[in-house]
Amino acid sequence: MVLSEKKKNKILMEFAAKVRSHRHALGITQEQLAERADFHVNYIGGIERGERNPSLTSLYSISKALDCPLNDLLV
Repeated sequence: MVLSEKKKNKILMEFAAKVRSHRHALGITQEQLAERADFHVNYIGGIERGERNPSLTSLYSISKALDCPLNDLLV
């Protein structure tokens, strides 16, 4: 099954909102999240804008940096 661009964008935007929400709940900046996850701040910004489609290993790193289970970030 191939996802349409519209469906991909919806999934990425929902993930972006969850990452942003968890980050805000922790009271940390994008820079701090990037440091915790060992990513560049521009990458985190791209994720939070729904512009990046992170790999499974990146998803895992972000969930650990946000101190939440990975399934809490997934749709």
